[in-house]
Amino acid sequence: MAFSSLTFLFLFLPTVLLLNVLTPARFRNTTLLLASLFFYAWGETVFVLLMLASIGVNYLAGLALRRAQRPRARRGILLLAVTANLGFLAWFKYAGFFAQNASALWGLLGFGALEISPVHLPIGISFFTFQALSYVIDVYRGKTEAQRNPVKLALFISLFPQLIAGPIVRYREIAAQIERRVLDAEGFGEGVRRFTIGLGKKVLIANTLAAPADRIFALPPHELSASVAWFGAACYTLQIYFDFSGYSDMAIGLGRMFGFRIPENFNYPYVATSITEFWRRWHISLSNWFRDYLYIPLGGSRRGVGRTYRNLIVVFLLCGLWHGGSWSFVVWGLFHGGFLILERLGLGRALRSASAPLAHGYCLLAVTVGWVFFRAETLTHAVGYLFALLG
Repeated sequence: MAFSSLTFLFLFLPTVLLLNVLTPARFRNTTLLLASLFFYAWGETVFVLLMLASIGVNYLAGLALRRAQRPRARRGILLLAVTANLGFLAWFKYAGFFAQNASALWGLLGFGALEISPVHLPIGISFFTFQALSYVIDVYRGKTEAQRNPVKLALFISLFPQLIAGPIVRYREIAAQIERRVLDAEGFGEGVRRFTIGLGKKVLIANTLAAPADRIFALPPHELSASVAWFGAACYTLQIYFDFSGYSDMAIGLGRMFGFRIPENFNYPYVATSITEFWRRWHISLSNWFRDYLYIPLGGSRRGVGRTYRNLIVVFLLCGLWHGGSWSFVVWGLFHGGFLILERLGLGRALRSASAPLAHGYCLLAVTVGWVFFRAETLTHAVGYLFALLG
C-alpha cells in the first residue's frame, strides 16, 4: 500500500487518523501498532509474521541484555541477536543473489546450471532490520534502556510512516515520544504540509521523470546516442532524488500527524561540491547508521591511513549490497567509496580551492555516472550504458 495510492490516501490514512484521535492516550500505542501491522500485512500478507519474529527476537534480546551482568554473556547475547537479524536479511534479500552466482560458477566448472527457486523479498526488510539492530546494539552499549513493554518496542520497529522507505529511526530518538506525545493542531498542520510536499515530489515529479528514464534504460545501449543516454541518466538522477526524498517527506509528515518527530533524511544533496559532502546530505539516516555501527567500530580513521581506506571500502561495499543483491549495486558502492578515498588523498583539498561551479559540476557528474550502475539491470548493461554516454 504505497503512500501515493488512493486506498492509502482516502481509506487507510483517514481511518487511522480518526482512530488515533478518538482513542484514549494510554491506548494509542496499541491502536497505532495494530494499524501498522495491518498496513504491512496488506502488501506482504503472511510475511508480517517475519516482522513479528524480528520484534520478538529483539525484545527478548533487550531483556536478556538488561539482566546479564558478565561482559562475556552480554557479548554472546548481542552476537545471537545480530546473527538472527542479519540471518533474516541475508536469506530473504541475498539468497537469490548468492545462489545465482554459485550456479554460474558451478556451470563454469562444467557441472551444469543449478535449479534455483526465487525467494520473495519482503518490502521494507532492510529498514526494519537496521532499526532493530540499532536498538539491540544501543542497549548493549548502554545508550538506551531495554524496553520492557513489547507493544512499545513493536511500535518502534513497525511504525508504518517510515516502514517502507525510511528514514532509519533509532529507538533512543523516539523513545520518549512513544511514552508520551502531544497531538495538536499546529503539529498536525505541519505534518499535512510536509506530507503534501512529499506527495507532490513523488507523483508530479518523480513519476513523470520515471517514464523517459525507464524507456531509455530499457533500450539496448548500442541503440543509444550520447545525447539520449545523458538525457536518460539526468532523468533518473532527478527521479531517484524526488522519489526517495518525497517518501521521506511523507514519512516525516505522517509522523507529525501522529505526534512523532522523525529525523530528516535529505538536505539538498545535489548542491554538494564533493562526494564526501554528498554523503552528509544524501540518505542521512543510512549514512549515520553505517558510520556509528560499522565504520567507527572497525576503527574509523583512528588507526592509520591504510586502515581508514579499508574501512571506507568495506562500508561502501556493504552500503551497495544493502540496496540489493546485484553486482551493479556492489560496483555503485565501491564507486562512491573510491571517490571518498581520492578526496582524502588530495582531491578534496583541490576541490576546496577550486571555484564552486567547478566543484559542483564534478560532484554532479560523479553522482550521475554512479546512478547508471544503480539503475541498470545488470553490470553488463551499466558498462554498455557508460560507453553510450561516451558516444
